[in-house]
Amino acid sequence: MEKLGIDVGGVIIAASNDGSDTSFFEENYLLSTPVEGMYDAIAQLVSDRFGENTYIISKCGARVEKRTREWLQYNDFYNRTGMHPDHVRFTRTREGKAPICDELGITHFVDDRLDVLRHMTNVQHQFLFQGHAREMERYKHLLRTVHHVHTWQEIVEVLL
Repeated sequence: MEKLGIDVGGVIIAASNDGSDTSFFEENYLLSTPVEGMYDAIAQLVSDRFGENTYIISKCGARVEKRTREWLQYNDFYNRTGMHPDHVRFTRTREGKAPICDELGITHFVDDRLDVLRHMTNVQHQFLFQGHAREMERYKHLLRTVHHVHTWQEIVEVLL
């Protein structure tokens, strides 16, 4: 059974101008910008391939976890994508995403960090969304086995 996992910062919510994962440290965090094309792409992946087997798996602290949940609700994420609100999991470490993926049986994962994907040895189909230049240089050996994509439309084209 195929299951899709999706990161939040830099994948669902656009990275902030200062290069951090999200702009959730600002007062108006609920207005943080979604990544272009994300709503339609996730809705299409949910409806046409993964259905109830679509999950958000994110690394953050307790404060950003609370804000992420609020952002998803405020921006009507679940209705716009068809994802189930109970399919959101958080971990406090980047490497902590791998055991969650193992537990859920995730077969496809989208993240903006190779430092996360390198731990996901049991996830068959890994997608590096945009990526960070320094990290791509450091982990360039991983790029042979990871799909490097730049837009949500590219992910849809590969998966559907």
